Amino acid sequence: MVFTVGDPQRVPRVSKYFDRIDHRVQKREFITHTGQLGQHRVSVISTGIGTDNIDIALNEIDALFNIDLQKREPKEELTSVSFIRIGTSGSLQGDLPLGSFLASSFGIGMDNLLRYYPFAEDETEREIHGAFTRHSDPLPVDPYVVRGSQVLLELFRDWNRGLTLTCPGFYAPQGRQLRLKSSIDPDTLRKFSEFSFGEHRITNFEMETSALYGMAKLLGHHALSCSVLIANRMDQTFSADPHADEERLIREVLEKIEGRVRG
Repeated sequence: MVFTVGDPQRVPRVSKYFDRIDHRVQKREFITHTGQLGQHRVSVISTGIGTDNIDIALNEIDALFNIDLQKREPKEELTSVSFIRIGTSGSLQGDLPLGSFLASSFGIGMDNLLRYYPFAEDETEREIHGAFTRHSDPLPVDPYVVRGSQVLLELFRDWNRGLTLTCPGFYAPQGRQLRLKSSIDPDTLRKFSEFSFGEHRITNFEMETSALYGMAKLLGHHALSCSVLIANRMDQTFSADPHADEERLIREVLEKIEGRVRG
C-alpha cells in the first residue's frame, strides 16, 4: 500500500506512525519512507503539487512492481497496488464544516493529462461527464470523469463522499487572481457547487485526485483520495489550525487501514 501526500514535510508526519521504517530516500520533491504498519508493507511518498507530478509518481511506482528493469519489459504477472492520497482540500458546499473528512467517489479532471493516454470513461463516468459539461457550459477545457476504487471507498463508508474537481493550477484555474484575471469567477464556483447527478454532487476541489484515479485505473491499481477540508470557498472561511486538521486526517486514515496506530 502506498500513501501519497503533496507536501514533502508531511511524509515524516505519516511515517512516524509506522511500526518501523526500513528505507528513506529522496529525489527532488519526491521523498519516500517505506516500512511496516501492522500486517501491511507500506510506503508514503510526497508527490508535490499537480497532476503532472502524479503522472511521474504513478508511472514509476508501477514500473517498480510491474516492469522487469533488467529486460526493460512488462512482467508476465502484474501486481496491483493500493494508493491512498492523504491531502487537504477546499470545500464547495456550505453544509460541510471545516475539518470534515471526505473520500472522493469520483474525480472530475479539468486538466488534460488523461487525453495523452488510452483512457475511456465507463457508462456512469460518461453520464456524469455529459451532465457536468452541460451544467457548467462554457468551460475552458473538456473535462473527464473517473471513479475511485470501490474496494477502498468501502473502508471509508462512514465519511462524507462526493465528486472532487481537480484543477491544473492554484490561481486562475481555481478562481484566484493576483495581477492576472481569472476566467473562473466566484459565480462559476457557485455553479460548480450547485451541480448534482443523482446522489453525487461536487463537494471539493484540489489538484491531484483525477490524475491519481485515472492513472490507477489505466495501470490496474486501486486508488482513493482522502481529504480534510481546510477552506470553504462558498463562505470564505478557513481552518484556524490546518496543521492539527491534517494530523487528525493522517491518524484516521491509518486507523482505517490498520485498526490502530501507535503513539
